[in-house]
Amino acid sequence: MERDKFMETKDVMKTSEAIIYLRTTKTTLFRLVKDGRIKANRLGRDYRFLKEELDNFLRGESEN
Repeated sequence: MERDKFMETKDVMKTSEAIIYLRTTKTTLFRLVKDGRIKANRLGRDYRFLKEELDNFLRGESEN
């Protein structure tokens, strides 16, 4: 699925926002990233998550 070059801010979440959205812990979120079940991009000391990726994970559509 091709995304537009410029994404809306609401489509990108910081780690703290992703934790709240998924209703999980930081440890669990980072384990899912490490295992490749959720894609994330590192930005400095933090990560950024696409809301679409988190939605796919919740639907059981992760690509792992």
